Amino acid sequence: MAQAKTVAAPPSDFGTSRQGHPWLTLLAVSLGVVMVMLDGTVVAIANPVIANDLKASLADLQWVTSGYLLALAVFLITAGKLGDLFGHKRIFLIGVAGFALSSLAIGLSSSVGVLIGLRVLQGLFGALLQPAALALLRMAFPGERLKVAMGAWGGIIGLSSAAGPIVGGLLVQNVNWQSVFFINVPVGVVALAMGLWVLTESRAQTLSKVDWLGVVLLSVAMFSLVWAIIKAPDWGWGDLRTVGFLAAALVVGAVFVWWQTMASEPLVPLSLFKNASVSIGTGLMMLVAFSMFGAMFFLTFFFQGVHGLTPLESGVRMLPMSAGMIIASPLAAVLIGKFGPKVTIAGGMLITATAMFLMSRLSLDAGFLDSGIPFLLLAFGLSPVFVGATEIIVGNAPEELSGVAGGVQQSAMQVGGALGTAILGAIVSAKVADVYDGHWTEAKLPPLPPQQIEGLKELATFGGAPTPKMMPGVPEQVVQGIANVSHLSFLDGMHLGFVVSTGVAVLAAVLALFVKAGRKSEDAPIHMG
Repeated sequence: MAQAKTVAAPPSDFGTSRQGHPWLTLLAVSLGVVMVMLDGTVVAIANPVIANDLKASLADLQWVTSGYLLALAVFLITAGKLGDLFGHKRIFLIGVAGFALSSLAIGLSSSVGVLIGLRVLQGLFGALLQPAALALLRMAFPGERLKVAMGAWGGIIGLSSAAGPIVGGLLVQNVNWQSVFFINVPVGVVALAMGLWVLTESRAQTLSKVDWLGVVLLSVAMFSLVWAIIKAPDWGWGDLRTVGFLAAALVVGAVFVWWQTMASEPLVPLSLFKNASVSIGTGLMMLVAFSMFGAMFFLTFFFQGVHGLTPLESGVRMLPMSAGMIIASPLAAVLIGKFGPKVTIAGGMLITATAMFLMSRLSLDAGFLDSGIPFLLLAFGLSPVFVGATEIIVGNAPEELSGVAGGVQQSAMQVGGALGTAILGAIVSAKVADVYDGHWTEAKLPPLPPQQIEGLKELATFGGAPTPKMMPGVPEQVVQGIANVSHLSFLDGMHLGFVVSTGVAVLAAVLALFVKAGRKSEDAPIHMG
């Protein structure tokens, strides 16, 4: 498959005209992508409040995250091809408008089912933004100038990710959870206006077809897998429904693989994975996202549910990781240039494993440093993988597939995040249910009806606990005892989740030893989330 080349008619005065001006182009596309970056971190802060307001279960909240990530993952490569066919400016502006409008609709939604559906739609529009933004940057900054643009691009991504927890905390605490979505509307309006004003249209010389059947097959396979994992704690792993969805994921996944060998222009060319480093690099992206999203998902419940922190205080607790990445990312690039990706990424994953292990030791009275040190370690552990993935995956791919390889790199991260949220959620939920009765007995609490106990277990799966108002007629001392049981049970579940993440990080460190450096890919993005 020939690599598509992007072309556009140059403006009469490219250096001074606002139409196609490089730095105005960078500003315009950055505004669009900032919406996606902010959304990835502010929603984690809002999850506990969403659960309380919409009476959402842990499974519901998992879908709020996983539905969005799966939509991003499946549609990223297709979105790049749509830009080739219809023009990257047009697709970018559709993505901006759609992301802003779906955010507005999410803020107006009053049920968790509608919210999840709109999050999937938001993910689809988010997928349109990223490949188009990078194509527009490549066109605006030819040759060596692209290095400078990508450095600025990485800084913008890092700053927006770092700001996410604080912005989310301020909005949730002082306005409401809906405001974390409403904020995308004015940002989107400005991005749309600037895009219409400064961006130059471009499309590929060599047009390619969209593998719609591949998109459908991959979507069904991933949905079936994640659905089975999320529902298994309620249904049971041996339940026919769980087994049925797992079987469907396996069968449809196999059909997808077969179709990719038959399609003239497949969604994911399997020849890409003949190179071992590409395959391992893709696996590394999935594993590192598995660990990172798991940490973000459950620690917000720990901070707000168990510790009783405000959303803003929770955001401050998470700041060491997101802010640390601003320093860690350029440092990782220097280390990879000096020592190569193998040693640097393996070392980074061992640092990540250490951070996950420290999080598995957090206690009920953990202070800022107890969580801040592991978060800072995560920044320096995860950054080498984010930075080095470009060299490993894109650099080892055939040159004619470098664009597809970049899409696979980004998609692998979203799939890993979705699977991490689903699998770790199932592990935490099962552990909470397993230890709850034991903690109840140890606390010598009076018996309650089984239905009420099940409700308390469900509340404990995301760090919640009953209040005296929720249990009228029950002595306040007993309610406090139940709250302590709930928090201890959640802590046991969270600890097990982080132990699993520790093992995943160690596995990733071992895998990293088998990769090799590829050719330098200066025009590929450093994808942070």
